[in-house]
Formats: sequence, C-alpha cells, structure tokens
Amino acid sequence: MKQRSLEELFDQCISKRLIIKNKDMLRHSYTPDVLPHRDEQIENLVHPLISALKGETPSNILIYGKTGTGKTAVVKYVGKALVRKIGGKFYYRPYINRIKPDIEVKNDDNAPLYFIYINCEVVDTQYRMLAKLCEYLGESVPLTGWPTDKVYDTFFNALDSSKRLMVVVLDEIDGLLKKSSEDILYNLTRINTDLKNAKLSIIGISNDLKFIEFLDPRIKSSLGEEELIFPPYDAVQLVNILTQRVSEAFYPDAVGTGVIQRCAAYAAQEHGDARRALDLLRISAEIAERENSKRVEERHVKEAKVKTENDRVIEVLRTLPAQSKLVLYSVVLLEKYNTSTIVTGDVYSVYKDLCRLSGQDILTQRRISDLISELDMLGILNARIVSKGRYGRTREIRVGVPINQIKRELETDYKIERVSSYVPPVQHKLG
Repeated sequence: MKQRSLEELFDQCISKRLIIKNKDMLRHSYTPDVLPHRDEQIENLVHPLISALKGETPSNILIYGKTGTGKTAVVKYVGKALVRKIGGKFYYRPYINRIKPDIEVKNDDNAPLYFIYINCEVVDTQYRMLAKLCEYLGESVPLTGWPTDKVYDTFFNALDSSKRLMVVVLDEIDGLLKKSSEDILYNLTRINTDLKNAKLSIIGISNDLKFIEFLDPRIKSSLGEEELIFPPYDAVQLVNILTQRVSEAFYPDAVGTGVIQRCAAYAAQEHGDARRALDLLRISAEIAERENSKRVEERHVKEAKVKTENDRVIEVLRTLPAQSKLVLYSVVLLEKYNTSTIVTGDVYSVYKDLCRLSGQDILTQRRISDLISELDMLGILNARIVSKGRYGRTREIRVGVPINQIKRELETDYKIERVSSYVPPVQHKLG
C-alpha cells in the first residue's frame, strides 16, 4: 500500500475543518468583547481604579474565587479599557527576547498608565519579580548575581523617573508566598510613601480564600484595602457563555442539540468552572472533526469528559512534588490492603517507612496533614473531618479517583518504583 505524502495528509486534515472556525475563541485565555454575568464584578473593580483617572493612587485590591470564575478575564478586560481611556501600556505576556506591550496608547500628558500582569507561578521569587518589573521599565537586570536591594533600588529609580501610575496584577499571588518571603509584598505595598512622581497599585488574584490570614498584619491591612469575591457560574450562566462563544467560534449548524447544555451541566457540577465548560466544548469539537462528523453531538461531549478527566489527573500526578507523591502513594497502599478507615496517623506511619526505603527526608506529621489537605483540594483525595464524640475529631481519607490509575502513574517515578513492593503492616483485605 502506497504511503500518503505529508501534503496529502495536510490537505485531508484541512478539508475536515468543517466545525471549528476559530479555536482560539474556545480557550480560556481569550477575552471576548462582552463578559456575560460579570457586570457586578466589573463595576466593583472599576470603582477602586477610577481614581487613576484623577491622577490619584487607587487602592490595592485582592480578588478571590475558584478556578474558572472569570477573575483574570475581568482584570484584563478592565485593564485594557483603562489604558485605552487614559493612555499608557498594557502588558499581559512576556515576549522571549524583549518586553513588548500588548496594547500601547499615546496620550498628551505626562502620566501614562502601566498595567502589568504577572503570573506568580512563573515569576515566583522577589528577585525575579523585581527584575521583571525593571524590564518593563526599560532597565536591564541580570537573571542572578545582584543583591536584592540593588535590584529594588533600580526598580524604584526607574519607576519614579517620571510621573506615571503602575498597576501590577499578581495572579496566583498565594503561589508567590509559598516559594518566597513576604518582603516583596511589604516593599510594594509601602513603596508609595517614598515615591515622589510615580504611584503603584497592586491587584492580587487568588483561588485560596485563606492565604491572607497567614500574612504579616502590616501587609494584610495595606494589601487587602479592597476585596472582591467572584462566585462560581451556575448552569444557566454557563449555557449563556458557551452560546456566545459558539456563535463566533463555530460554523453555522456545527453544534448539535443538547451539546451546550451538557457541557454546562458537567462544568456546573464542578464548581461552576467556565474553563472546564470551554475545554469540554473544544475537545468535543476536535473529536468530532477527527471522526469526520458534520457536527458536534452529545456523545462527543461524553467522550471529551472522560478524556479530560484522565488527562487532568495524569498531569496533576506528574507535577506533584516528591513528598506529595509519597503521601499519596501511602494512601493508595492503605486503601489497597487495609479494611479499616484510613486516618492521618495511618498515612504518616506508612509515609515514614516509604521515606526510609527511598532515602527521602521525613517531614513532620503536621506538614503531612497540610499535604493531605492540598491533595484534597486538587480532588485526588477525599479527606473529611468526622466527630468521634468524646474521643474528639479525626479525618477520614479516601482516594478520590481510580486507584489503579494513580498507582500506575505514580510508579513511573523512579523514587516510587523503588518502594512499589512495600506492603503496609496492616490487616490485608480478604478475598
């Protein structure tokens, strides 16, 4: 059988594109011209920032909400509008060789706005944060080698060299605090007392409602001057969001009856996550195109749901730190061999054995309890607190996804593979 040329294969794939017209509109990074069901949140964000139009310093703002509730989209939406209104530069993503604004609007006065978005999972230390801010202001700072005080002074002098307002958006701000000290937030929230020409404001975005409780009180009071809560979307709202995207991203009649409703229903069950709904719709369409179907049907959504769940679990497991993998593997072994309820003490006992066998440092039981909470938040474990009456309260732990899938994926890590023959010293399941 004659092998097809790549050109023929490309032509065939292109000819199949009868469903999706613009795939970028189905990604959560795309910001549409209208954000349905977020009018209240937009208005609440505009009010603290409106003082920027008067040349005043807007309040620092903290935004909370679960993943997929529109936090980043609303901040980008308002930031772009503000730059277009008063002039300045809007930075959303760093370019490889140089920092180039996504939007630049010339103005007649000397008070341009610098609206800068930074993801703290990527820029995760005080040094890198200050170096990146210097880069936006045209100052070159080496990746390493300078004292942090020198980097801060360089940033301060560059910022205050002219009359300007800088709004710094710190997405995943809690991630910055996990990997770095509070010094960067303390310096940035106090900088306006020393600036003579410029002003700076911070917008922090977080999925963790409790992270601010662990901050120094001085930082907490100045960082959370305004707080906004983004509620999850319900199924009806998700239907409206998807309907808007479908009208722009798909060819006419390419989406079958019930597809949008099913995507919305699945996402509404998972905390009203609009990202999840969009991913389901996009992957459903990709499956339909590969099958050479004329339209997306409900069966494609069901296939997409299974695929995304598997892909998401595998990706989370692969990116877990070594200690979290050992904790999770301890729960997997206990669930496989134990007939009784699993509690934190059981997990810690098996975890210590695994650490000794694999040569890893042993963390404290309190830290292991924190790791269990993080795995619970990711949906990999189910850890619920139950009352034992006069004996107090304890936490019962179970694996939240198929145990064989977790075990198989964890054992691809050589550190886990070395302890895969370990059997916990507990009562074995019968039969």
